[in-house]
Amino acid sequence: MTGSPRQQDKRPPAKAGAKGAKAGRRRDTGHDTLSHSRAHYLMAIDTLRSSLGYARTTDVAEMLEVSRGAASMALAQLKKRGWVAEDPNRFLLLTEEGRQITELVSENFAILSRFLEVVLGVAKDRATADACKMEHLVSLETSRRLQWLTQYVEGDGAAPLRKHMKEFKAGAAGVDLENL
Repeated sequence: MTGSPRQQDKRPPAKAGAKGAKAGRRRDTGHDTLSHSRAHYLMAIDTLRSSLGYARTTDVAEMLEVSRGAASMALAQLKKRGWVAEDPNRFLLLTEEGRQITELVSENFAILSRFLEVVLGVAKDRATADACKMEHLVSLETSRRLQWLTQYVEGDGAAPLRKHMKEFKAGAAGVDLENL
């Protein structure tokens, strides 16, 4: 076969401004290289340090159910980005930037799961799973607006809106999602 590698592999051309195949799955809040996996590594370090007082590569690997080698490689990338460091005992630490990222991701998770439950009427377990998939993708602006909307829907002044939302949820409950 002749032609350029792009023609041979039959993939569509990359969109202008894209930073690779996964560019659309990254955060747009200044941490444009924060993937779902990287967010989970940062959150695991934070959780382990909160519960045990320390975090080691082996602990992170066990918590995320990955091999120590995979965890070591991922953590090396987080260190390279300046989000994770090690203390003299080789325990993992979040840098200030890493800590800020985990706080933002945690906050986004709480806002998204509440929005999905309260506003859209999604079951708690599904809302939790979906919020986990989106928490690292949502911009700060979108997160704040979702939070505002959720609080508005829950507030006293939104009784007429809640009536309409109840009708929406009842109608949505009967929708065959497989055939939309």
